[in-house]
Amino acid sequence: MRTLINYALYVVIGLQIVLASTAYAHKPSDSFLILTAHKDQSSATAQLDIALRDLDFAIGLDRDGNDQITWKELRNAQTAITSYALSRISIKADQQTCHPTLNALMVDHHVDGSYAVLNLNTHCPVSAAAYSVHYRLFFDIDHLHKNILVFQHNDFTDTTVLSADQNSAHLLMNTPHAWKQWLNFVQEGIWHIWQGFDHILFIVSLLLPAVMVSRHHKWYPAESLKSVIKDAVGIITAFTLSHSITLSLATFKLVNLPSRWVESVIALSVMAAALNNLYPIVHRKRWVMTFIFGLIHGFGFASNLLELELPPSSLLRSVLGFNVGVEIGQLVIVLLMLPLAFSLRKQWAYLNIGLRAGSVLITFIAGAWFIERVFNLQWMPF
Repeated sequence: MRTLINYALYVVIGLQIVLASTAYAHKPSDSFLILTAHKDQSSATAQLDIALRDLDFAIGLDRDGNDQITWKELRNAQTAITSYALSRISIKADQQTCHPTLNALMVDHHVDGSYAVLNLNTHCPVSAAAYSVHYRLFFDIDHLHKNILVFQHNDFTDTTVLSADQNSAHLLMNTPHAWKQWLNFVQEGIWHIWQGFDHILFIVSLLLPAVMVSRHHKWYPAESLKSVIKDAVGIITAFTLSHSITLSLATFKLVNLPSRWVESVIALSVMAAALNNLYPIVHRKRWVMTFIFGLIHGFGFASNLLELELPPSSLLRSVLGFNVGVEIGQLVIVLLMLPLAFSLRKQWAYLNIGLRAGSVLITFIAGAWFIERVFNLQWMPF
C-alpha cells in the first residue's frame, strides 16, 4: 500500500513538472475569422486575424532575426501569408466553393500581442442558403490552436469555436440556435481554464495547502476530511463569485482595465499564493485572499469575449456559457487533485516536494511572468 501511495505521489509531482515545462514550451494561440454575408447572399466579406508570433513560427517573418517583426517584413511576406492562410481555409456556399481574394493587409493589436489582419472579398457561385467553413490553420504544428469564427448576416451573429478536433462549421442564413451557441461558449470556457497556465497554477497553489493546517507558520497534515472539504469549498466558491463579478463587468463594458495591468496582477496573484505556501502568513480565511485576487482573474477571463465584439442579443448567453465552462474546468482540476492530495498529505515527500518545492517552482514561473508583463518584455517562451 505504501508503495502504491508513493508511486501516486511521484505521479502528482511529475504532473507538476510537466505542467511547468509545458508552460515554458507552448503558449496556446487563437485566431479570429469574421465572415459577413451580404444581402444578395452570393458574396461575403471576411476578416482573418492571425497572431504574428504564429505566422513567424509557421512561415518565418523575422528575416533579420532581431526578434521584432516590422511592417516592412510583414509587407514583404504578404504573398506568403495570403497563400498560407487561404490554402488552409475553405469557404463554401451551399457546398459550392467560394473564392476569397485579399483586399488589404493590416495590423491590429489584441490583448496577447500583434495580429496580421487579412481583409478578404469572397465571391460565391450561388446565392447561399447556408455557408460552411473548413479551417486547418496551424493544426499541423499546434494541436491546441483555436479559431473563433463569427458569422454575421443581417441582424444576427453566430459564434463558433473551431479546433483541431472540430474544424468545420455549418452556418445557416437564419437565427442561430441559442442552445448550440451556449454550448460552444461552455466548451470555450473549459478550454480557457485548462489552457490558462496562470489560472491553473493559481488554483494549484491554493489547493496544495488545503489538506494541511498551519501552526506557528508551519504546515501539518490535516486530520479531518471535513475541514479539508470546507477549506476547499470556501476557496473555490470565493474564486467563482469574484471572477464571475468582474467577468460580467468587463464583458458588458461597465469596467475597463488595461490588459497589461490585469495580466501583471494575475502573475502577482500566482506568486503571492505560492509564497504564502512557503511562508504561511494567511492561513485562516484564505478565501478572502482568493476572493480579492479572483476579481483580477475575472478581467483576464473576459479578454477572450471582449475580442469578439459580440452583439447585445447574444452577449448575456455567451457570458453565462463561458462562465459555466470556466467553473466546469476548475471543478475538474479540484476533483482530480484534492482526493489524491488528501491521501498523500502525511507523506514526507508531499510536504517537502509537493508543497514546498512545487510552490518554489510556481513562484519562479509567476515571478518571470510578472517581470515580463510589467516591463512588456518578450523573452519568455510562453
